Amino acid sequence: MAVQAVATRDHAARTSLGFLQALLGGYRPRDFEVRFWDGSTWGAEADQPPRFTLVLNHPAALRRMFWPANEVSLSEAYIYGDFDIEGDIEAAFTLGDYLLNHRRGLVERVRWSKHLLRLPASKRRRAGRQAAGLDGPLHSRERDRQAVTYHYDVSNDFFALWLDKRMVYTCAYFASPDEDLDSAQERKLDYLCRKLRLHPGQRLLDIGCGWGGLVMHAAERYGVDALGITLSQPQAGLARERIDQAGLANRCRIEVRDYRDLDEPGRYDKLVSVGMFEHLGESSLAEYFARTYRLLRPGGVFLNHGIAWSPSAPDHGGPTFNDRYFFPDSGVVPINTALRYAEEAGFEVRDVESLREHYLLTARHWLRRLAARQKEASRITDDVTYRVWRLATAGFAHRFKTGRINLYQTLLVKPDRGQSGLPLTRADWYA
Repeated sequence: MAVQAVATRDHAARTSLGFLQALLGGYRPRDFEVRFWDGSTWGAEADQPPRFTLVLNHPAALRRMFWPANEVSLSEAYIYGDFDIEGDIEAAFTLGDYLLNHRRGLVERVRWSKHLLRLPASKRRRAGRQAAGLDGPLHSRERDRQAVTYHYDVSNDFFALWLDKRMVYTCAYFASPDEDLDSAQERKLDYLCRKLRLHPGQRLLDIGCGWGGLVMHAAERYGVDALGITLSQPQAGLARERIDQAGLANRCRIEVRDYRDLDEPGRYDKLVSVGMFEHLGESSLAEYFARTYRLLRPGGVFLNHGIAWSPSAPDHGGPTFNDRYFFPDSGVVPINTALRYAEEAGFEVRDVESLREHYLLTARHWLRRLAARQKEASRITDDVTYRVWRLATAGFAHRFKTGRINLYQTLLVKPDRGQSGLPLTRADWYA
């Protein structure tokens, strides 16, 4: 059942409605509502209440969204307030897929361009977070430091608003879909330690340690001597404070270091990297696995936890929102690519586990918690930063739900003259 827009005398609103009707003529089911700046609406076609409302905040909104028609224009129009999404923002990504993936002929593009050109154009005020502007060769030490700083040095207080109490900024591990985030993150930390089979006195290196949650857990619960490294000074500062408060300074420490600057062959019994690997890019993987292999003693174990993309996922081409505004220079690869580089470095692949559904649940927790603290998040940072994280987190949830990206924990061993040193079964992981 088609629902007509509320009558309006605003010429730009009528022009905008005509554009949307032409653009979305083949989109079904249209389970969302559009509200124009003058209060008029274009209702949903579904029998149920709309899943979300697309709010156009001014007459130039659609021109900002679709001129040019690509992912960055659409994302910038949201983060800079040309339009809002009220309700289930994750559901809006189904519409986004249609807009970005639907191939249109020349006649359609010309007709829609004429619609857009009849709408007013106005200069956008870009207050708040700006697009990343990184200098230097891709994945050089300095440029990687800039990328990490751009993402993580927003504010420790901002992240503390919506992460769990340990501030673990990676996929949790849920026993059930309705489990709380704090419990699921503690379970993830312990699962990592059990997969590594940590024992008192072992030397553990955490590459990309964040705010120190894993090294603290490993030192406190498993008695290891843990070193965590990060490129973020604010992360390291808060992690050290937490370690001191917990009385763990004699067993774990945090350093601001690039993993490429570590040159201690065979020093570590166990290595772990959680949520850092996906930011390397394929050009860095050979060095990454060669370096980690060198740092491990013979018989040592490396647990690599990171995002991978599905080769069957659609590629929109061109610049992406993630690269411009969220985490620049990140480079997610298929899992088979990562495993090939690991094996070429000398590692033996002993276990690969997908936690895709767990990351979907994690992202949804983050999204709800972030939305609940919107005012505080915008006050601590700015409204654009809040919108960037809301959009990015909803996008991750959508891509994990649809299988376009996945999360894998890969257990790698540096054999000792052919011996892995591992038990015959995984029973102890689940004991």
